[in-house]
Amino acid sequence: MSDIIAQISGAIQQELGLQLPGMVTEEELLKMLALKIKALLERDTEAFFQLMYRLDIQEYKLYDAMNTGDAPHAIAHLIYLRQIEKAQSRRDNSPGYNDEDADLKW
Repeated sequence: MSDIIAQISGAIQQELGLQLPGMVTEEELLKMLALKIKALLERDTEAFFQLMYRLDIQEYKLYDAMNTGDAPHAIAHLIYLRQIEKAQSRRDNSPGYNDEDADLKW
């Protein structure tokens, strides 16, 4: 799991411009991400919504998260989960990962 967290940390640093220490826990990552989300919501909502679009956060999930008691944390969790999905998809679709049927390869 720490390998996935490292991948996600790298992606989040790149997408959000967050400066993270070398190794972070899931909890630390979510906390820093929530602080960044809170700052964006307070200062630059347009940049926030552009980021949500770029990260491919589904609108209905974002709406639900924004209507919770702690929206920045809920949104941070959505981003985290989406980054996990992307990492798993890249892993599952990488060449050589699943060589069951050579005829299906392009």
